[in-house]
Amino acid sequence: MTSSTPEPAATPPGAPRPSLWSRHRLLSAAVLACALAAAYWGLIASDRYVSEARVIIQRTDLSGGGSMDFTSLLNMGGGGNRADQLLLRDHLLSLDMLRQLEQRLQLRQHYSTQGDWLSRLWDADAPLEAFMSHFRSRVSVELDEYAGVLSIRAQAYTPEMAQAIAATLVTEGELKMNAIGHALAQEQVGFLEQQVTQLEQRAQQARAALLAYQNRKGLVSPQATAENIAAIVNRLEAQLSELQTRRASLLGYLQPGNASVVEVELQIRAVERQITAERARLASPGGQTLNLDVEEFGRLEMEAGFAQEVYRSALVALEKGRVEATRTLKKVSVLQAAGLPEYPLQPRRLYNFVVFAITAFLLAGVLQLLLAIVKDHKD
Repeated sequence: MTSSTPEPAATPPGAPRPSLWSRHRLLSAAVLACALAAAYWGLIASDRYVSEARVIIQRTDLSGGGSMDFTSLLNMGGGGNRADQLLLRDHLLSLDMLRQLEQRLQLRQHYSTQGDWLSRLWDADAPLEAFMSHFRSRVSVELDEYAGVLSIRAQAYTPEMAQAIAATLVTEGELKMNAIGHALAQEQVGFLEQQVTQLEQRAQQARAALLAYQNRKGLVSPQATAENIAAIVNRLEAQLSELQTRRASLLGYLQPGNASVVEVELQIRAVERQITAERARLASPGGQTLNLDVEEFGRLEMEAGFAQEVYRSALVALEKGRVEATRTLKKVSVLQAAGLPEYPLQPRRLYNFVVFAITAFLLAGVLQLLLAIVKDHKD
């Protein structure tokens, strides 16, 4: 017995054929979506004006020294301040900047009450995070890596508001960069002042220790005293040599017990005792001698001189820091001021519609292909 697969029943001759909508629902949906998009971009979408400002950051301080090389010449246009430019960009897109703009321009009210329902801020009392997201979709800050220029673009529903936003961003950005530079300089000055105070106390203590040692020992300069004693010893040794020579000459023709010989010998012994005593003042195994005083005095004098020199260097650094703190360390130079726009550059209606239509038809085509593949597998 042979079994055969039942064939699908053919459409009866009198039955209605499926419509184009039922056969190509996805493509029809894409056409409908494109029609709605055309109606929105052509009739409903509100105009948004764009104001642009272009700025660079320049350093006016001379703390970097006077050296200059080929790289520094290439970077004089602002490219060498990339870190400052990135810092300024982050500040312009920060929450603090949004609060300042809200306080001065009432951005929340402008973005929530003007414009069409799709492009505006939907809720005037939206959370700060939602407001921040909407703000960043309307304000852009881009860095030109080659030229070192920051481009600030602000979108608003009126030309005056767009210009006000861009101008405020430039002004507040310059104030912020200068505040950062001055805060750093003031912090350095405060640190230098603290160090100067400590070094001054250290120098005074070193001088006081030196004076106390001089008073305790009763010596203004142990080194000079030691040199005088050494000179005395040298003279006594010369005198001793002369006396010994004289005694030898007297013994050549006199007896040892002669009065002249005895007198010379007494002088020799007296000079030798004096030499021993003077040498004992300079150095002795028992300590408490002048050489120890010289060493201690030299150490104290060196510490006092070093403390004084460090204190003098700190004073010079403090004065230099104070001068730098009074200057504008970083300046935001405006290459192009925020102008008053005359034509709404946003939204890009034709571009947006073409991109939307291409995306819609591509998506519909891919889904239609997937559905066809699934249907073939089921059959």
